[in-house]
Order: sequence, then structure tokens, then C-alpha cells
Amino acid sequence: MILSWALDYATLAIALAMGLCGWRLLRGPHMPDRILALDTMYVNVVALVILLGVRWHTAILFEAALIVAMLGFVGTVALSRYVTRGDVIE
Repeated sequence: MILSWALDYATLAIALAMGLCGWRLLRGPHMPDRILALDTMYVNVVALVILLGVRWHTAILFEAALIVAMLGFVGTVALSRYVTRGDVIE
């Protein structure tokens, strides 16, 4: 009972955070703001996938969350290097 209520509340809060990050991603005044919004969206997606794994009682979503987290980190680093240097690999 309480767990399902907490999962509902957490899912709603993460969805709201993703919406705000999407707004910052589209409207951000500078490129670093947009990169940080994208990185925060990756973190929110990982949290949402973990919450769905808890709700549906499946372990495969935890592995999916790990993969999304790794890809999000690599993507953020590559995008940041591209913006600052103009290339990803020297």
C-alpha cells in the first residue's frame, strides 16, 4: 500500500523533473546549459527505469538502467569535448 503510493509519487516527481529538463534543453540560453540538461535527463531516465523495475518486480530493468547510465556518461563527455575542442578524439 505505502510502497505503491511512494512509487507513484516518485514516478510523478521524476516525470516532472524530466519535463523541466526538456524545457531547459529546448530553451537553454547557452550550450553548457543544454548539455547539463541532457545529462540530468539521463539521470532521470535511469531513476525512472529503476522505479519501473521495482514496480514490475524484474531484474532486467536494473541492467538496462546500468547501460543507460554508462551511455549517458559517455555521451555527455563526448558532447562536452566536441563543444570545447571541436573534435571528440584527437
